[in-house]
Amino acid sequence: MEYLNQVLGIRVVYKDDAIVSMPNFIYARYRLQRVTLDGQAVIFVYPKEELEVISSVKKHLDRIVNTAKTPAVLIPAHLTYRQKEYLLRDHIPFIVEGKQIYLPFMAVYLQERGDGEKQDITTMLPSAQLLLLFYIYHGCGELLTSEASKKLGLTATSISRASRQLEEMGLIQTEKRGVQKVIYSDQTPEKVFLIARENMCNPVKRTIYVPQTKIESNLLLSGYSALSEYSMINPPMVESFAANSITAWEKEASNKLQSADDQCAVELWRYDPRKLSGGNCVDKLSLALALSADKDERIEESVEEMLTSLWEELNGKRN
Repeated sequence: MEYLNQVLGIRVVYKDDAIVSMPNFIYARYRLQRVTLDGQAVIFVYPKEELEVISSVKKHLDRIVNTAKTPAVLIPAHLTYRQKEYLLRDHIPFIVEGKQIYLPFMAVYLQERGDGEKQDITTMLPSAQLLLLFYIYHGCGELLTSEASKKLGLTATSISRASRQLEEMGLIQTEKRGVQKVIYSDQTPEKVFLIARENMCNPVKRTIYVPQTKIESNLLLSGYSALSEYSMINPPMVESFAANSITAWEKEASNKLQSADDQCAVELWRYDPRKLSGGNCVDKLSLALALSADKDERIEESVEEMLTSLWEELNGKRN
């Protein structure tokens, strides 16, 4: 580990002598290496796969320390910002080559930048927002990413990237269970949404106006049309629909409403609205986000009415 020597002048010597026998679950998860750091005996602990939840990692390292009677240092290939914070909170020694060193038994802490650590995380990726909303509708608790991937039609790479961003934002935690990855949180669906809301994007990317005769029967109601289905507000004069593509109407559409009698609005969404819908309207949470900029008191009250009924429904899932 030249990194320690180059940055801090700590001389690392690798030892060939055997390590005290460890339980099989330790060897299944980690490769162990005896070393000395300026003469201080320690054990480097190399995860064989993606890190499990930090509370489990802490138990594993405690077992190694108690068995070997030697400090143990975690050597992951990379760390997310949230993982780093958890390791620091639990005083778990770790080294990420070229990026971070935390050796509390030697009073050493040096950091450059953790993987995924940005200047500011302001807006969610559309895939991360889709995943989080799906998780909220699930009732929070525990959710397999493989299940989310299948239901949302996202690749394993997209789901991994989305869950990593949500974890970096502190909205969820993840845990490896064998080959499965689990998303979990002890917060209620309402609390997760309220915390996440300021970082969520408006799902509507663009709105065009299309002749009513060109509207497909399978499009979902959106905007005020959907809100009128979810609350007591009256339907709008111009119907609104949601789509994940507007290519079919590009030649016939206008960017501004030209006739309330002959046209309707079609919204281009950042993610497929059908992935979260259970009926003929876009889902309630995405709709609330789409209407969040509308400061009309009647709209705000109707959105609140809609969300109140949703939280009651989702809380019933948790009981």
